Formats: sequence, structure tokens, C-alpha cells
Amino acid sequence: MAFTVTSTGFRDGGVLPDAQVYAGGNRSPQLSWSGAPEGTKSFAVTCYDPDAPTGSGFWHWTVANIPADVTELAEGGPVPAGAVEGRTDFGEPGFGGAAPPQGHGPHRYIFTVFAVDVDSLPVTPEDSGAKYGFNLHFHTLAQATIIGVYENKG
Repeated sequence: MAFTVTSTGFRDGGVLPDAQVYAGGNRSPQLSWSGAPEGTKSFAVTCYDPDAPTGSGFWHWTVANIPADVTELAEGGPVPAGAVEGRTDFGEPGFGGAAPPQGHGPHRYIFTVFAVDVDSLPVTPEDSGAKYGFNLHFHTLAQATIIGVYENKG
């Protein structure tokens, strides 16, 4: 069985709903995953915009240390006990919705669920997406993505 992720709020390649837009609801999306490989001890979730005009993209969400028996995050819901949300490029921990500059065209918001081979990564709410990514690089067994698209038409 392949490792997959889905959302009840949008389909892969579809437009993100207003609930996931920073100036809209600014709520994390519902995500469900299945097919994690044997040896998975925890999960992590990230949301990254590679189209941000920064030279290095933009981190909208990082969550690590989700217990291995959890296979869904509710829309806007709190993360499970024991999980930790990192600092977004907005400067605060938690979810930061889509917010591309007006007239910049559509941006891709890549939501990735990682199957992790350790119970806990050494990350904190103050850590950046880069630090989460660094730790995930060494501990990922599998990953699954779903991409939402959003354009700020003003």
C-alpha cells in the first residue's frame, strides 16, 4: 500500500479554500494519511510555498512528533498531545495561511506528511522550517504530498 495524504477541503492541485488563506480563515486544513511504512514511530507535517518571491520559498507550517497512531489532523484543530509546531516564516509557531503578493500569479502550497523513524525529533516552537527540514532529512521513511493552489487577485 502506498503512503498517501488527502484533504476534505481541497483536492490535489485544486484551489485552497478561503479557510486556508491568511486573510480569510487562516485555519490549517484537514489532512488524513494512510499506508505508512513499517517502522514508523511518528509523523511530521509541513506546508511550504516554493513560489514565494524570497529566493528560498516560504514555510507556512511545520509540525513534528505526531504520535504514530494518529492518521488525521482536523481543520483548524489543535495538534495532538506531544506534537510541536514550529515557527513559520510569518515569525510565529502554528499555521500561517496562503498569502501570496497580489498580482504575483498562483502559488503552490505543498503539504507533506512524513513517516518518521523516531518518536521525537529535537525541534521546538522557536525553530524554523529549515531546522525541521534538516531533522526530517535524516529520519524520513516515506513522504506523501498534496498540493493546494492560491492566487491573490486583489
